[in-house]
Amino acid sequence: MNTSLDLAAMLCSRLCHDMLSPVGALTNGLELFADEKDPAMRGRIVELLEQSAKTSADKLKFFRLAFGAAGGFGELVPVDEAKAVIEALIGNNGRIEARWALSGNALPKPAIKMLLNLALIGIEALVRGGTLDLGAELREGESEIVIRAAGPRIAFDPLVGRALEGTLGEGELSSRTAPAVMLRQLTDELGGTLQSMLTGEALVMGAVLPTR
Repeated sequence: MNTSLDLAAMLCSRLCHDMLSPVGALTNGLELFADEKDPAMRGRIVELLEQSAKTSADKLKFFRLAFGAAGGFGELVPVDEAKAVIEALIGNNGRIEARWALSGNALPKPAIKMLLNLALIGIEALVRGGTLDLGAELREGESEIVIRAAGPRIAFDPLVGRALEGTLGEGELSSRTAPAVMLRQLTDELGGTLQSMLTGEALVMGAVLPTR
């Protein structure tokens, strides 16, 4: 059995792994800027620094909502907040088109966490780009979230699928599977349902979470 401490450690590892590239680019850019004397090249380096800084900020905003406690919000989080951080993440990718079907202006924090993390899994599955359809609705007594990732090649780690199902084996928890394990625990805690289905054309994931 994986403890909450193990899961927290792996989520931290995942965050650090995803932040390493843009932060490293900032460090390298600053070193180049200090050594470069040509004004045109210094201008180009500044552009790269700005891009890396934006990517870092976008990822931090995403993980704050996806892994954190969403501090600063009440029980409901505006869906525009989730939409903005997902769009920023996709914008950094450049090969994925997001298509939205959101009902209402806000979702409970657990539903926002589910939406963001399923979107992250969907984005990672689209290794050659494609479309990401995202739907969410708050009904009386429950929230429903649906994600569909479709593209020329779908890369879905079977271990992530087993983590979503709740059948991940002992010792298989990693920084890659941790978000899915968190979603499974969240679903079980609320007494909801969480499913995923992979076909030759698309990865479809959905969850229904009772509201507290």
